[in-house]
Amino acid sequence: MLIKRKSIEKEESSRPAKAAVKTAARKLAPEKPARYKPRFAPVTLSEQEGVRYLHFGTEWVQGAMRIRKPDWPELEYAQQMMAWMLWNAEPRHIAQLGLGTATLTKFCYKTFPEAQVTAVELNPHVIAICQGMFKLPPNDARLHVLEMDALDFVNDAANHGTFDALQVDLYDATARGPVLDSAEFYAACAACLADDGILTVNLFGDHPSYAKNIKAMKYAFAQVVSLPEVHDGNVVALAFKRAHKFDPSTLAALEARAKEIHEQTRLPAKSWVKGLAASLDS
Repeated sequence: MLIKRKSIEKEESSRPAKAAVKTAARKLAPEKPARYKPRFAPVTLSEQEGVRYLHFGTEWVQGAMRIRKPDWPELEYAQQMMAWMLWNAEPRHIAQLGLGTATLTKFCYKTFPEAQVTAVELNPHVIAICQGMFKLPPNDARLHVLEMDALDFVNDAANHGTFDALQVDLYDATARGPVLDSAEFYAACAACLADDGILTVNLFGDHPSYAKNIKAMKYAFAQVVSLPEVHDGNVVALAFKRAHKFDPSTLAALEARAKEIHEQTRLPAKSWVKGLAASLDS
């Protein structure tokens, strides 16, 4: 989630309807209870210049897919969410909290053919639209898309110590900040990671939720660093279960690893290292 665009569906629904059509709709549609509230915001789509976007009934983008490259992370913040690759070239198990358009799930599934890939999504409509409109493969021996609450998932002792990388992108239709942001939530995320595991989180750098989330992560993790802001305020934070050195020799090794990542995947990994170095110097 990083840019604002009006969804096609929202524009269409906002156009004045003919009186006869509205009258007929009132006659045919059953009246809803006065306090009726849908559990989930409506899932809507838009397309522009070969890119399909997911919305939750608002202008906020929840994910994107270039139609001709369905497994590629189109948005820059999504690419940055893969920055844990600088430290782990052969992950055994990767988890994604918040499916979005399944961008990271699909990319990990394709890029790491030996790894288990798990995605957790509370909204069944998001899962269905990812399968129908965003090329999400069906579950198999390696891919597990679970319909459940992310908080329940990280608190499940069966998941503790099992993931090399945990990617968190948990926003609702209002986009006011991650829906899970407590120190207890991040402590549970840390518990789910292996000893050298890394968490990446999509945050809004110019929003009050940013400082709250960074503080909560620092409570739960040995080390937290952030990449430079992209798009309309997105900042990807990396949280390490075990602290890492960032001296000149380490940065040189990360640059070499970034070159490998770029050659293998075309991800702009060199910019991640530059961003990390700039963040540490500031």
